[in-house]
Amino acid sequence: MTTNPTKPVKKLSMQQRYSALTRDIDWTPSYVTEDQLYPHTTYEGIKIHDWSKWDDPFRLTVDAYYRYQAEKDKRLYAVLDGFAQGQGHLTLSDPAYLNAMKIFLGGVTPLEYQANRHFSYLARHFNGPGPRFAAQCQSVDELRHAQTEIHTLSNYNKYYSGMHNFAKMHDRVWYLSVPKSYFDDALSAGPFEFLIAIGFSFEYLLTNLLFVPFMSGASFNGDLPTMTFGFSAQSDESRHMTLGLEAIKFLLEQDEANVPIVQEWVDKWFWRGYRVTAIIAMMLDYMLPRPVMSWKESFELYFEQQMLNGLFPDLAYYGIRPPKGVEQAIWEKEHLSHLVYHTFYQFSHAANLTTSIPTKEHQAWLASAYPDAFEQFYKPKWDKLEKMAAEGNRYFYPGLPQLCQVCQVPMLFTEHGDPTKLCQRHSEFKGEHFNFCSDHCKEIFDREPEKYVQAWLPVHQIYLGNCGGPTIPDVLAWYGYAEGDSGEMLGNVDHNNWKKWHAQVDDSVGGRESVEVGGAAEAGKGA
Repeated sequence: MTTNPTKPVKKLSMQQRYSALTRDIDWTPSYVTEDQLYPHTTYEGIKIHDWSKWDDPFRLTVDAYYRYQAEKDKRLYAVLDGFAQGQGHLTLSDPAYLNAMKIFLGGVTPLEYQANRHFSYLARHFNGPGPRFAAQCQSVDELRHAQTEIHTLSNYNKYYSGMHNFAKMHDRVWYLSVPKSYFDDALSAGPFEFLIAIGFSFEYLLTNLLFVPFMSGASFNGDLPTMTFGFSAQSDESRHMTLGLEAIKFLLEQDEANVPIVQEWVDKWFWRGYRVTAIIAMMLDYMLPRPVMSWKESFELYFEQQMLNGLFPDLAYYGIRPPKGVEQAIWEKEHLSHLVYHTFYQFSHAANLTTSIPTKEHQAWLASAYPDAFEQFYKPKWDKLEKMAAEGNRYFYPGLPQLCQVCQVPMLFTEHGDPTKLCQRHSEFKGEHFNFCSDHCKEIFDREPEKYVQAWLPVHQIYLGNCGGPTIPDVLAWYGYAEGDSGEMLGNVDHNNWKKWHAQVDDSVGGRESVEVGGAAEAGKGA
């Protein structure tokens, strides 16, 4: 057949061009079997019959994808440069705000890099070209997030404590084992479980509650760079959430045998993710000097309305019910942040951040945000601690807390329905006793105990002598702490520097005003 050289060639649509440059360059192996080429996608019990049915949310060719991301980076780094040159750190609401960013840098940023590494790995090991390309794009997204977060917060590291050695602290500091263990759990799972852990739990649950309400709080507290990188990343997170949802639907549509496996993963990773969000609850309610949205409001909007009432009715068509633990999480929204910050207040001498008793104004806001819980259950605790501090006995817990074997959070949670009684569960496995903070963590352990008996629990490791030595100074040195990194906020290095810097600014402004007034007076005489 001959073609007419004068006839114009029809331009491919965006979808056709995307398919030609991604799906159509796939090949069938000839000298090895498919199982040899892709050894990781069968042992979880998931059955895939047609990889071409995968539908991913990226739909960008590599050249378009990088141009799109480069434009976002240009805008972000322009904000960073302007903020640094204008001494923008002095426009923050209070240096106490940066305690939340220390948690973010040590607890979230390393997870972005871990996600980058594993999605890059999956970009080689998924059978279909659709999921391989989607994993590759998300890998680049996650690396960009890690880099922009480090660059943004490096400006604060010049002036404030607790942000140096963040990578070492992520590996060693006791409370950072909570997010670290979450990702260790996900990375050591199979490829499909990893997609549920990250695409469903981490992206839908954690980043929705972190990158939207907290970034609004960052803006309200004068942190323009963090707000900018947060909203810059949020457009990527929207694609990641869609990828997670598409992955779930793809697995459910491929074979009915996949449904009970996916349901178990949804149950597990909802609870694993929810326990990590306990730190976000504290950040929203207690670590923003100018609070914007309470944890309770955020949870109701981004979980109850968007996930529980939005996502799960769609998944019900495939036979997926809401995860176990939902009722308890809804009940705990009144109590979660108060329990966590109360614990951090007692242990901040061993954390890379500082704490202080909420001010009267802040407690009044908490009382209005939690009218059914704060005044009755938590204000009496703060009143007692405030009285002790006024008497020169600022309280720090003198021992080490018991940890949950699965989520690794200290045993601070209460029984479902009873905020006055601490919850503790346990299991026996091969003659050993293991403790848990809830029925759901116990269920996760009982389902695959061989995995969780290997958990690296900071308290146990300290007692075993694996964390620098037997005393608190030994452990803090092993963490890599420096002066001002931990303890009480009031009177701390950062607090004192803040007062000194603002006194200098006030004096400078006052001096300029007197010169300007004097100059105007002299000009008036001359006239």
